[in-house]
Amino acid sequence: MRFSCRPASPSEARRWLASAVTALGLLAAGAGAATAGDIAVVVHPEVKVDDLTFAELRKILLGDRQFWSTGQQVTLIVRAPGAAERQVMLEKIYKMSEAQFRQYWIAKVFRAQATSGPKVVVSNQESVDLVGVLPGAIALVDADDVPAGLKVLQIDGLEPGDAAYALARSKSE
Repeated sequence: MRFSCRPASPSEARRWLASAVTALGLLAAGAGAATAGDIAVVVHPEVKVDDLTFAELRKILLGDRQFWSTGQQVTLIVRAPGAAERQVMLEKIYKMSEAQFRQYWIAKVFRAQATSGPKVVVSNQESVDLVGVLPGAIALVDADDVPAGLKVLQIDGLEPGDAAYALARSKSE
């Protein structure tokens, strides 16, 4: 590629502008696809639960319920700060800010009400990989990223994509 300091001709400027508009359009389409799905609650396939009430889900994610009904320990897996799944979790389930969430888990572990805080992962892929190999694991992931083989729990009898689903993303996300 050759660069020069001379002004672009009108035809070169149009080509450059068309390329820039196309690139921005592709970026916008990709960004929309990445945030389009509702948030699914996924668990290890051996977890003997298919449906939770929103209140039960909240107790599990708050660490107030640390065992499944079979006696298997719950392993919480959460996305790192800044992830859309974490934001939905903080706003809709915890009803806390990021700082409050961190302080909550520090205090819970300090008071010996939990042996450790949630496992933090940086991607949905890492979330589903861990859920797939850790018996008792639970995570919130973009419903579009759930692979075959993982169990998606219903919340109050509803699945991601259903009207009135508790973990639906708002239109502004």
